[in-house]
Amino acid sequence: MKKSKHILVTGGAGFIGSHLVERLLNNGKTIVVIDDFSTGSFENLRAVKKNPRLKIVCAKISECKNLLKLVANSEFIFHLASTVGVDLVVKSALHVLESGFHETEVLLRAAAKKSTPILLTSTSEVYGKSAKSEFSEDDDLLIGPPTQSRWSYASAKLTDEFLALACAREKNLPVIIARLFNTVGPRQTGRYGMVLPRFIAAAEKNEPLKVFGDGNQSRCFCLVHDVVESLVRLQKSKKARGQIFNIGGTEEISILELAKLVVKTLGSKSKIELIPYDQAYAPGFDDMRRRKPRVVKLKRFVKFKPQTPLREIIRLTAK
Repeated sequence: MKKSKHILVTGGAGFIGSHLVERLLNNGKTIVVIDDFSTGSFENLRAVKKNPRLKIVCAKISECKNLLKLVANSEFIFHLASTVGVDLVVKSALHVLESGFHETEVLLRAAAKKSTPILLTSTSEVYGKSAKSEFSEDDDLLIGPPTQSRWSYASAKLTDEFLALACAREKNLPVIIARLFNTVGPRQTGRYGMVLPRFIAAAEKNEPLKVFGDGNQSRCFCLVHDVVESLVRLQKSKKARGQIFNIGGTEEISILELAKLVVKTLGSKSKIELIPYDQAYAPGFDDMRRRKPRVVKLKRFVKFKPQTPLREIIRLTAK
């Protein structure tokens, strides 16, 4: 009897990865997670860790002894393992560049041996400093200078995209690239600088909400469950292979207004403080002023787009 295959999820103990693992298990799938637990945690998988269809491998991708076998026995790979958070990127650019690209390269080469379909999660950061009001998948990209370590993450992720698409063209590897825009929701931590959980944690304690810069920079936030729905639908779409997709909400809000909305939604007594970027991160820190995705391509391919209202996202994240 032919052994049934599993789905491989790298970074499956992380914030987004753990929600994806739960969804796939609920769909009756057998899951193997590879995670080095540098930013992920067993607590994220607490609800499913005893599931007999879940296997957890604690290792870096490049140090996983059974990687080739695990990949060969996979029906699909979700590659979510990554450095997370602006704080970590600014402070550890060398780690971001070395580990990010190397781990992805090792995984893609393993997948190419058996043409195992793979979805690579990328980031809205690759759009860089572009002043466009909203971003499409085929837009030109404008990355900041290498003297600003803040752009190391974007550069590493963009290199991952180039490598993945090169493997698709030259090795016939079925590849899908998903550029995620500010994913938030239950289990996300503010430990690495993520703005919404950081605001919520302060508001719940009636402590000041610290807004970096002038607060006029705007973002769109997407509930993790909507992201997971998008990823699962992309996995099932053969037409999506070889394509890049934005995944994100389209309700744009300035960070200052977000802070006010968190305070109001949670009934907090917190004040709001503006903190210069130089104090929050490093001298000369550069930021994207806007980050709004166009998601028409996603909707066209999988008949779905994230649309959970921001107020509801705040409530769900605060639970």
